[in-house]
Amino acid sequence: MTAIRLIARPMLASVFFIGAANALRNAESLGPKAQNVTDRVVPAAKAAVPSAPIPEDPTTLVRVNAVVQIAAAAALATNRFPRLSSSVLAGSLTLTTIAGHAFWNETDPVQVKAQRLAFFKNVSTLGGLLLAGVDTEGKPGVAWRARRAAKDVKREAKHVQHDMANAAKLAAAKAS
Repeated sequence: MTAIRLIARPMLASVFFIGAANALRNAESLGPKAQNVTDRVVPAAKAAVPSAPIPEDPTTLVRVNAVVQIAAAAALATNRFPRLSSSVLAGSLTLTTIAGHAFWNETDPVQVKAQRLAFFKNVSTLGGLLLAGVDTEGKPGVAWRARRAAKDVKREAKHVQHDMANAAKLAAAKAS
C-alpha cells in the first residue's frame, strides 16, 4: 500500500466515526428527521429481501446506520476490504445526506445556507468514497480479470481448434 493510501483512508473514515458517534448519542432526536427517508427505504428493502428482519422504527434505523458506519469506517481506516467498506459508506452517506441535510425543505435563510453547505460537504465526501470504491491499488480489477480470462479462453480455443485440424489432416494422410 502506498503512503498516500495509508494516510488518506483513515482520514476519509474519520468523519464517519464522529458522525456515527453523534448519531448514536442523539438517535432519539435524529429519528424524526430520518423518517422521511426511512418511510421510503424500508418498504423497498422489505420487498427486495422479504425474509430479512428490517426494523421500521426510524430511531432504531438511525442506530443501525451508525453501527454500520462505524464498522465500515473501521474497515476502511485499517485497510480491511477497502473497496467494500467505502461502497457501504457511500450508500449509507447518501441516505444520511438526504435525511439530514434537506436544505430545499428549509425556510430560514441561515438554515438553508448551513444545510446546503453540509449537503455539499457530504457530496464531496461521497466523491472520495466512490474513488476509494474503485481503487484497485494498481492491481487489475475484477472486470479486467474477467475480460482477460475470456480473451485467454478464446485464444486457447483457437489453438485447440488449430491443433485438432492438424491432427485430422495427419490422420487423413495416414489413412490414405
